[in-house]
Amino acid sequence: MSLFLALIIVAIVLGLIGAVVDGLLFLLFIGIVLLVADLLYIALRTRRAARNRPVR
Repeated sequence: MSLFLALIIVAIVLGLIGAVVDGLLFLLFIGIVLLVADLLYIALRTRRAARNRPVR
């Protein structure tokens, strides 16, 4: 979970820097790609965790 939160923070910071600083628009795109990859990672992880629970 800490990896997920760290990647979210990095994506937000890169996005903000890319949006604010003139000429660094590529950082905004890197932040967006990182955010999407992070959301896919957590979705796959929660799906895998739900599948491994035993039925009571």
